[in-house]
Amino acid sequence: MAQAASRKDHPLSMRLPDADLAIIDRAAQLRGRSRTEFMRDAAVRAAEEAIMENTLIRVSPEGFEAFVAALDVPGKPVPAMVDVLKRAAPWEKAADQ
Repeated sequence: MAQAASRKDHPLSMRLPDADLAIIDRAAQLRGRSRTEFMRDAAVRAAEEAIMENTLIRVSPEGFEAFVAALDVPGKPVPAMVDVLKRAAPWEKAADQ
């Protein structure tokens, strides 16, 4: 006899004021997502940020010294970035015309 696949999704119910729901629906529409997809992504992103903000990163003294040494090395210009920064901004172009 075939066994039904176990469902891994869990329903979640929330009570929201109309104003909050309208904002969420508008943002979801702008992103081309459903309300469920938008809220799931936003909730997961917020959860990941909260975890990262409270996660202790451990490193050996040698690893920390290597990290600090890497920070002390002067940066090198990236030609593509230099080109972008030399371009006039759209609002500067409009003022020149």
